[in-house]
Amino acid sequence: MTATRIDGKAFAATIRDRVAQHVTRLKEDHGITPGLAVVLVGEDPASQVYVRNKGKQTHEAGMQSFEHRLPDDTPEADLLALVETLNGDPAVHGILVQLPLPGHIDAEKVINTIDPAKDVDGFHILNVGLLGTGQKSMVPCTPLGCLMMLREHHGTLSGLEAVVIGRSNIVGKPMAQLLLGESCTVTVAHSRTRDLAETVRRADIVIAAVGRPEMVPGDWIKPGATVIDVGINRVPAPEKGEGKTRLVGDCDFESCAEVAGAITPVPGGVGPMTIACLLANTVTACCRAQGIAEPEGLTV
Repeated sequence: MTATRIDGKAFAATIRDRVAQHVTRLKEDHGITPGLAVVLVGEDPASQVYVRNKGKQTHEAGMQSFEHRLPDDTPEADLLALVETLNGDPAVHGILVQLPLPGHIDAEKVINTIDPAKDVDGFHILNVGLLGTGQKSMVPCTPLGCLMMLREHHGTLSGLEAVVIGRSNIVGKPMAQLLLGESCTVTVAHSRTRDLAETVRRADIVIAAVGRPEMVPGDWIKPGATVIDVGINRVPAPEKGEGKTRLVGDCDFESCAEVAGAITPVPGGVGPMTIACLLANTVTACCRAQGIAEPEGLTV
């Protein structure tokens, strides 16, 4: 068996097109332009690239982009004050504070200072609680992207057995809640799971989100299962030259692709969906703030 490759890059482009179409309608019918504010503290190179890409794609979708770049030694109180200012700005519908933050800043305090209605990352404790109880919330972008791809591939997920490997607040836990909302039977596995391989072998859907390169081999995968690989790990690539690296997921792609029915590659799978879903969440937040019908296909 050779697995169908789930092309996250192409699907993300489709989501961005839907976002841009809805933004155009919001402008023409209501005179509203959704706005996304991104706050970056410090000089982390990966975060700078990510923020730059967010700003570029926000503009391309026809939305307003507000970037706030603060020095690494910014006092926590100053960051909290900026967040409060953004909370009160009617032009800003979504707020994202780029993680990780410098060590002297309490990330949880910052996240929970964001207006939950503008929390497009879905990390505020109120949104976590709403998602966990099956109520309308802002949904974390990466799990939302995974769910969109699963819906696109399967149609209905009802009755399928899903295993989520990883229990982080950013991916594992919200992913499990979303799958429960789709009437899947869900197991959350982690480093303390006994006989992890056998647990994974039961799954019709495997979500790998542990941050360990190529941890999941093909012989853990049930024949025909769908594998969503959230991991993005950089490993040495001596075949490219001294000091070179390459990106791999949490699954061994080659061996898993021989058994699975469908699989996301790394790169080009889940990664592109994260920013696309951030844009979708911003449009959703804008519509909710204005009492306008939410766009179909951009939220749960």
